[in-house]
Amino acid sequence: MGYRSRARQWSRTAFAMAVVFGTLPLASRIFLGGWGFDGAAEIGCLCLIAAVYFHIVSRRFPAVPDPATILERAGERASSGRGDRAIALLTEGIRLSPQLWQAFQYRGELYLREEDQMDAALQDFSEAIRLAPREPHLYVLRARVYSLLGDESSSRSDYAKAAELTGEGPLTVEQ
Repeated sequence: MGYRSRARQWSRTAFAMAVVFGTLPLASRIFLGGWGFDGAAEIGCLCLIAAVYFHIVSRRFPAVPDPATILERAGERASSGRGDRAIALLTEGIRLSPQLWQAFQYRGELYLREEDQMDAALQDFSEAIRLAPREPHLYVLRARVYSLLGDESSSRSDYAKAAELTGEGPLTVEQ
């Protein structure tokens, strides 16, 4: 029996106890002629609070995966040679957290490994730069893609921007 079904069962039990304790003074008045059972209303309130708590716990939705966990699992899949699964996981991570520029960067790096995915890599690096414009390594990655696509002027421009952000002299392309 799962935790949620037990919580649902506890909720029903606590609610039933709240009804019993809440009605004891009334039953005492009707059957015995006096308002007996001091403290029964307070116990009934406590049982009602417990019933509400267990009801909420039984209805709780599963948590959204942590973005750091998604990135870690994608890295594990990529390092074990399952790049397609890593890309799918990063795509899901981007859907859940569209401001996570690291997911765009990692997915772009995975696309960069495949020769036919250069345009997708370029789009991912550009989106990562849009989200984190002060990260120089993103410009270096995009410059590499531009170089592979044959767009040397854009490549030089991105290398210059990366050098400007790091405060160094002009970067050169490593072969």
